[in-house]
Amino acid sequence: MVEAALIENIQRADLNPIEKAQGFADYLERFGMTHEQLAVRLGLARSTITNLVALLELPPEVQNAVRVGQLSTGHAKLLKGVVDRERMAALAREIVARGLSVHAAEALLKQPPAEAAAPRGETPAGGGGAEKTAHVRGIEDELREKLGLKVEVRVTGKDRGRVVIGFESNDDFERVLEVLRR
Repeated sequence: MVEAALIENIQRADLNPIEKAQGFADYLERFGMTHEQLAVRLGLARSTITNLVALLELPPEVQNAVRVGQLSTGHAKLLKGVVDRERMAALAREIVARGLSVHAAEALLKQPPAEAAAPRGETPAGGGGAEKTAHVRGIEDELREKLGLKVEVRVTGKDRGRVVIGFESNDDFERVLEVLRR
């Protein structure tokens, strides 16, 4: 009965990738199964199980970004290839701050570390905007945390800019509207 309940919980549609990964890991440990055995039991590919469980090896900051939807599992898979955990976390922050796609993140990861960090203060199009201060980056982080979405403050000049909020679904959009209407 416990096994059936665990399987049902793992297969819920509303779980984020980290919650699924934790469920898989708990199940594997509790029942002493291999990834292959669990995959057969759940009707999934073994690589799906392996890739999700591997997310639990990421630093907590990166896991949290995946948990709240700021990074996709594709972003997380790319970041897993970065050996230095501090650089991994810094790259994750950069990807979120700039709202990079997985493809753009892959290009960022291929750059040498100093070069990858250089464009942080620029607008995404490289439009020569003013450099973001630590205060502005802190506000971005605060909004990202509060909304659970990609948020970017684009500084275009002294005392000028835009706040860009990315959303992936109508539910996300409605949630943003609700917060703004308060």
